[in-house]
Amino acid sequence: MSSEESVRLGAGDVELTVHPQNGCRIGSLRIGGTEVLRQGERYGSFPMVPWCGRTRDGQFRNGDVVHRLPLNAAPHAIHGTGRETAWRTATAGKSEAAFTYDLAEPWPYTGRVTQTFELTAESLTLAMGVETYGTSFPAQAGWHPWFLRNLGSGEDVRIDFAPAWQEERGEDHLPTGRRIDPLPGPWDDCFGMPDGLSVTLTWPEQLELTVASRAEWVVIYDEQAEAVCVEPQSGPPNGLNTHPELVTPIEPLEVTTTWTWRRLQGASGG
Repeated sequence: MSSEESVRLGAGDVELTVHPQNGCRIGSLRIGGTEVLRQGERYGSFPMVPWCGRTRDGQFRNGDVVHRLPLNAAPHAIHGTGRETAWRTATAGKSEAAFTYDLAEPWPYTGRVTQTFELTAESLTLAMGVETYGTSFPAQAGWHPWFLRNLGSGEDVRIDFAPAWQEERGEDHLPTGRRIDPLPGPWDDCFGMPDGLSVTLTWPEQLELTVASRAEWVVIYDEQAEAVCVEPQSGPPNGLNTHPELVTPIEPLEVTTTWTWRRLQGASGG
């Protein structure tokens, strides 16, 4: 199947659009006619793979070998290579789809990344897997959605979550290694939820959407006026160095997130 065009999924009055050629990014999620993801230059939701957030100085180690990545957020490397890659459409049905791409330079190891989408009228489940073609290597995977701060009418979104800790953020925007009590926002910060993450976004009298995952790390970014980000990920920023999780020939890296939603009293279609 060609991956040149957008892939559209639907369930009930929910419509999801995926752009395989643009990093397998979700371009749009419309619930009852209302768009919930930011549009424009920084839009939708993109996969972060094979690392999440910033990697310090674009360097990581695998055993005794030091690798260097392009500094696309100098002095660091940020958000992986998957968002800059054209993915292949493996399958696409009415409400489910799967996409793949092969790891290649500037990532120093070979392997395959698979991302699947499963849409219902009340939820979206995203899954990502990273496998190696030979050599074991550290990796991370997660998602970076841009949720609209305001759905066009009514109040701005409210963020509700109960993390066990916050990663102290240094001046270089990377965790210092200290875990602190969660601070009030605004945030560009990583939080730990060891029992699995659950973050609820509420647009009063319109929509409630919960981002959940068995992963224990989430980055919350709400410093921009137009959108807020709730980023479930398999490890913290700079995790290739501080919390390496190996992809081996017998054990891939797998991470899943489910977004569930419900209309609130006063909601109406757009």
